[in-house]
Amino acid sequence: MRYYLITLLLASFLATPARAQIVADPPSSADLLAAPDAVETYSEAITQSRRVIRNLMAAESIPGLTVAVMIKSEIVWSEGFGFADLEQRVPVTPVTKMRIGSVSKPITSAAVGLLMESGALDLDAPVQQYVPSFPVKRFPITTRLVAGHLAGIRHYRGNEMESAAYYPTVESGLDIFRDDTLLSAPGDHFSYSSYGWNLVSAVVEGASGEPFLDFMQREVFDALGLRHTTAEHMDSLIAFRTRYYQKAENGRVYNAPYVDNSYKWAGGGFISTAEDVVSFGDGILHNRLLRESTVDELFRSQRTNDGELTNYGIGWISGTDPQGRPVVGHTGGSVGGTTLFTIYLEEDLIVCVVSNLSNTRYGGLDKTIANFFLESR
Repeated sequence: MRYYLITLLLASFLATPARAQIVADPPSSADLLAAPDAVETYSEAITQSRRVIRNLMAAESIPGLTVAVMIKSEIVWSEGFGFADLEQRVPVTPVTKMRIGSVSKPITSAAVGLLMESGALDLDAPVQQYVPSFPVKRFPITTRLVAGHLAGIRHYRGNEMESAAYYPTVESGLDIFRDDTLLSAPGDHFSYSSYGWNLVSAVVEGASGEPFLDFMQREVFDALGLRHTTAEHMDSLIAFRTRYYQKAENGRVYNAPYVDNSYKWAGGGFISTAEDVVSFGDGILHNRLLRESTVDELFRSQRTNDGELTNYGIGWISGTDPQGRPVVGHTGGSVGGTTLFTIYLEEDLIVCVVSNLSNTRYGGLDKTIANFFLESR
């Protein structure tokens, strides 16, 4: 089974040029909380990873980047590189919050799993059981199909990913696509849709009986100790939040346009740190939040109606790396942010990389870093 990363198609933007320029050798800020023995054990892997990151940042004009590696429930490396604010020369640190894009999906899947375990959510019931206001389509659709991108719900069109509109509720965000016809009969084709996860968040609200973000905060973020993960409210002051950037074809870095992700919290609206993301992955992998059987169901690849594996479970990409090692995780593409998140299941190793640049071309950086650390063990 081939491991693949879903890359979101981001629109091209033009904005006012950022006056500050990226330095060739960006500053870095290591996490002082990493255990000294872990740093010593993996010193060569850290040195190799730093070299690759600095070369990549220079080649791709990446303003800022943060990385974390967790092995057997211990963060063995966490570091920030470059700038969270180019103009003010604010360096990235391990607590710099960045847009994680679609990595919000596996985090939201934890809420789905909790509601499954409590009996409040049946994955195979029609979504209207939990969201009565959602129109009945010509085919019944279920939460399982929606969460696995098999329900036929469309993805972004035109400039929708650049939306600056504020949506006060999860249900109001459904207005963007609720009346559109399905792209295909449910189960016929894998068709990636962040809007489908808008609907999943409405299902979480209906099944839990409380606002989606309240449920996520108490039952997922707080339960797993994710102190730096939150929905990005644009009217709020959020400590250590980065600025956001994009790059023109000539390589020049620009300020990314203003967007409001309130229409898609569950599918791509959270901000976080690399440390929090790997801690989330560790909590899921070691059943600190969900039962093993539930995690297996979230990870397990779904199939199309003709039996083809999609390599996508319920919010999780699944497969193998180039060496054939089983992995799960997700990628994330945002306006002003790009994320890699990979869990090596048998090796108990988790990598997360986040940048504050749209459409960052990482070239398999997560797998490169993972190999450095695996070779050091």
